[in-house]
Amino acid sequence: MAKRTIIPFGPQHPVLPEPIHLDLVIEDERVVEAIPSIGYIHRGLEKLVEKNEWPEMVYVIERVCGICSFGHGWGYCKTIEGNMGIEVPPRAEYLRTIWHELGRIHSHLLWLGLLADAFGFESLFMHTWRLRETILDIFEETTGGRVIFSVCKVGGLRKDVADEKLAEIAETLNGLKKEFRELAGVFLEDVSVKSRLAGVGVLSYDEAAALGTVGPVARGSGLNNDVRLDGHGAYAELGFEPCLETDGDCYARCKVRVREVFQSIDLIGRAIAKMPEGEIAAAVKGNPAGEFVGRMEQPRGEAYYYSKGAGAKFLERIRVRTPTNANIPALVKTLQGCDLADVPILVLTIDPCISCTER
Repeated sequence: MAKRTIIPFGPQHPVLPEPIHLDLVIEDERVVEAIPSIGYIHRGLEKLVEKNEWPEMVYVIERVCGICSFGHGWGYCKTIEGNMGIEVPPRAEYLRTIWHELGRIHSHLLWLGLLADAFGFESLFMHTWRLRETILDIFEETTGGRVIFSVCKVGGLRKDVADEKLAEIAETLNGLKKEFRELAGVFLEDVSVKSRLAGVGVLSYDEAAALGTVGPVARGSGLNNDVRLDGHGAYAELGFEPCLETDGDCYARCKVRVREVFQSIDLIGRAIAKMPEGEIAAAVKGNPAGEFVGRMEQPRGEAYYYSKGAGAKFLERIRVRTPTNANIPALVKTLQGCDLADVPILVLTIDPCISCTER
C-alpha cells in the first residue's frame, strides 16, 4: 500500500479564486480523498434582516455576491412580491431578464478567463476578460454601477432603459458574439486546452442527481434542472431551451458555459425585440406577512430565497441557499481519484463562490 500524505490546499493559494480550504489525502500524485472546510469569510448578511427594514434588504442581499448581484436582488424581490401578491409590470420583468442574462454572460466570461489562467493560457485569459469589459460597460451605462446595481426593488425597477439604448445594446452584443466565437473555438478545439479538460473530473448523470448538483455542473452531466424553465420573468415568452452535455467531465462543463454565453446573447436580443411598453414598477402597500420561497437560475445554478414576515417593517427571517453550497459535494466526488495537478482545474470547474456560500 502506497504511503498516504495529507496536503493542505488553500484557503489562500495562487490558483484559487475563492478562499476554500481542502485537506487532500494523496497517494503518490493521486488524490484519494478531499475534505473541504469553509467559514473563513462569513459576513452574517442574513442576520441583518433584524436591523434593516424589508425594502432596504435588497441592497444587503445584492452583496451576497458581486458577480451575480442583480440575480440575488431579483431573487429577494421575488419572494417579497410572492408574499405580498404583487404583480410586476411586464416591462420590468423583461428588463430584469435582460440584466440577469447580462450577469450570466459576465459570470461565464469571468470563469472562462480564470480557467485559461489556471492552465497557464495567459493570452486567452486576457482576451476573455477584455470581452467581459463590454458587459460591465453596458451595466454601467444602464444602472450606474459595474458590480452592485441597486436597480431592482420590490414591485419592479428603479430605472428604465430607453428603447434607443436597448437597440444599441443589441448591436453591441452582436459584435461581442462574433468576437467570442473566435475565443470559443480556442476553448473547445485547441489541443492543449482539451488535454487539460477532456476526461478529467467525470461526474455521471446518476452521481450529479444523487448529489443534488445544480447549474452548468449538472447540465454538463446531462441533468436538466434549469430553473428558467419555470417561466419566471420573461423566459416563458422567449423560447428557452437549456444547454445540456452528457460527458460529465471538465470539458463538458466548459462547453455548457460557452454555449450559454451565446444563448444569453440570443435571449437578450429576443427580449429587446419583444420589449413591452408601460410602467416599470407596481404600487406596494403594507408589510409582508407569511412565508414564501422563490427560486432563480443564477450563473452558477439554482438558488433558493426564503422570506418570512409577520406584517411588520422588519422581516423575521431571510434565508438564501446558493449554488456553490449545492455543488461542493460534487467537487469532493470529482476530486477522488484525480491527479494532484488537476485539483485547481476541478475546484474551478464548479465556479466556486465561497462568499456566496457563507454570506
